[in-house]
Amino acid sequence: MTALTLSTAGAATLRADALVVGVAKAAGPKGGLVVAPGAEAVDKAFDGKLAAVLATLGASGAEGEVTKAVSPAGLKAPFVLAVGLGSAPADDEAYASEVLRTAAGNAARALHGIKKAAFALPIEAAEDIEAIGEGALLGAYAFTAYQDRGADAKGPLAEVALLGAKPRDKAHKAAAERSIALAEEMNRARDLINTPPNDLTPEAFAAVVSAAGKEHGLKVQVLDEKALEKGGFGGILGVGVGSENPPRLVKISYTHAKNAKHLAFVGKGITYDSGGISLKPAGHNETMKCDMSGAAAVFAAVVAAARLGIEVNVTGWLALAENMPSGSATRPGDVLRMYSGKTVEVLNTDAEGRLVLADALWKASEEKPDAIVDVATLTGAMVLALGDHTFGIMANDDAFRTAIHEIAEESGEQSWPMPLPANLRKTMDSPTADLANMGVRMGGGLVAGLFLKEFVGEGITWAHLDIAGPAFNEGAPHGYTPKGGTGSSVRTLLRLAERTASGDLG
Repeated sequence: MTALTLSTAGAATLRADALVVGVAKAAGPKGGLVVAPGAEAVDKAFDGKLAAVLATLGASGAEGEVTKAVSPAGLKAPFVLAVGLGSAPADDEAYASEVLRTAAGNAARALHGIKKAAFALPIEAAEDIEAIGEGALLGAYAFTAYQDRGADAKGPLAEVALLGAKPRDKAHKAAAERSIALAEEMNRARDLINTPPNDLTPEAFAAVVSAAGKEHGLKVQVLDEKALEKGGFGGILGVGVGSENPPRLVKISYTHAKNAKHLAFVGKGITYDSGGISLKPAGHNETMKCDMSGAAAVFAAVVAAARLGIEVNVTGWLALAENMPSGSATRPGDVLRMYSGKTVEVLNTDAEGRLVLADALWKASEEKPDAIVDVATLTGAMVLALGDHTFGIMANDDAFRTAIHEIAEESGEQSWPMPLPANLRKTMDSPTADLANMGVRMGGGLVAGLFLKEFVGEGITWAHLDIAGPAFNEGAPHGYTPKGGTGSSVRTLLRLAERTASGDLG
């Protein structure tokens, strides 16, 4: 894991292997390139001509742009890396947190193989330290566990020194600590998502959670297949029955010393989704190791909340199963009796995530938390509706849905509120069972949300995050987002816990 430090050293005097500065497009009709605050000493070493040098090298200040320049004699670092920040803000405004986070991520990715980099980006408040720290630590992520890289292989950027920060300032120190805890747990989630399914079975996932529980003093309870059968968890068992790797329901609990409010996070954890008997076609199953991204996010958020000592009680429920076809697998047309007692006719075994979540939601509801949020790579319909970078939010309370949307945007995660139209509920009516696991195809993401709503305890505020789009990046890396598992929704869940602790959510 990349180390993060706060440094009071000057940009010109700090010994580092690279020096990161920000550049932007100047406001006004003339435009041009300007050096962002934080890099004054670097500009001075270039005799005030840093912007001109970078412009000559092709820099425009556009977001995502990275330009390298050899350092002059006045700097200890051998080269300067300029990252684009987009349009420069007005004189009375600061750079947005997401701009700084993305720029730091771009820089960290470009500095792969470097031991130490000094970041001289704009810092006006503790929030800027947090954003830059997050972006750098997330951007430096690399998953190499299964690669024979040899002794000479280059690793991720090893150390980030943030210049302009104050190590003894409580707010600055807290911001750095938060960025470290969040990034480390997000990167743990990414590791889990990227791990091949032959190694990350439900049992193996549960073991990782148990180990983390011991490390951070969290209570972990694992229900194996025998306990699930005894307890009547028909949804989880119905999905996992076709696999040689039996399912698990994992509970991980963080309890604050004070009598705090209680949040329950529920995560879909299908460690591999073949579709079951309703088998996915070729081209749609190669990345299905990522179908446990919701459980990974919930796990990461609970551990991060514990590491930061947030004054809130958080319980994570991880519904873990492998969805495979076999002679023992659930068939289309089978009826499952869920943990809640309701019966569900399974019309499509590839709509399995809602089945495991239903049992976990009802179990979570028994503890009467103040709110429940479930997270799942649930439907392709949501990807079609919102694309690859945005997750959908559904809820049984409009104010709660709005609050989560605002929290997500504040955290740098793209999201969009979605409705739960009552007329779509009828399309899940079954002549055989209480309801079916499928409804009409159009609006499939909303139908899935309505299905889950059926398994939330009465009077409990609930939201559903469908992260099917942003959970796994099949394209090129960008900003602080790598190829593969992203850790989508972890930041939103953690910020929700913080806002709940502060009383902002009632």
